Amino acid sequence: MTGSISLASTLTASFLASLVEVVEAYTIVLAVGLTRGWRPALAGSIVALGCLALLVVVLGPLLTLIPIAALQLAIGSLLILFGLRWLRKAILRATGFIALHDEDAAFARETDLLARQAADRRADFLGGLTAFKAVMLEGVEVVFIVIATGTARGLTLYAGAGALAACLLVALAGLALHRPLSKVPENTLKFAVGVLLSAFGVFWCGEGLGANWPGADFAILYLALLFLGAALAAVHMLRPAAASARG
Repeated sequence: MTGSISLASTLTASFLASLVEVVEAYTIVLAVGLTRGWRPALAGSIVALGCLALLVVVLGPLLTLIPIAALQLAIGSLLILFGLRWLRKAILRATGFIALHDEDAAFARETDLLARQAADRRADFLGGLTAFKAVMLEGVEVVFIVIATGTARGLTLYAGAGALAACLLVALAGLALHRPLSKVPENTLKFAVGVLLSAFGVFWCGEGLGANWPGADFAILYLALLFLGAALAAVHMLRPAAASARG
């Protein structure tokens, strides 16, 4: 039963986190495709995916050389930092201190930039480079999330399956719609991912230090609930201050 909890939480965290990253990359690749053509957009994306695959091939064997306790502690520490960064942004957006991420606005910015580069003889190259950077930057985060959520318990394939499912979902939606996926509730997803990654981080740090968590893998659930409760309390307390600042 506890193994099922670990598996389900790994799949969920990997899928949701990857979904956020892939949607952001898709928005930029779409802008390149519609402005400069699909050839540079796809070329840049394919080169980036090749680099990411090489990164996975190199990192995978190296991680097996690290003692499991040290690996759990290192990954746990990184996950806490990563998760709290996402959670902080989600809290500030939920309270109104910073604006919600707008995929339509991001698409408009990229389209405008690419249109201004149209007279440049390197326009197609610059478009491909833009697609490459978008896929590479967001893809590195996906690779990290897959490794971080899956490696410490030998669930990398399941974490990878969650990321692949997110990629396929966005790709299918993109093929059907040919427009930014602005209806995706990105801040809600980031809120959930921040909670899950922070919970995973504390759990793996404890495992790396030799802690015996009450309930074994169930600890991931009650740690997530603790982070969720603290985040919701922060949103409740900060909303009046945000409203006063806007007023």
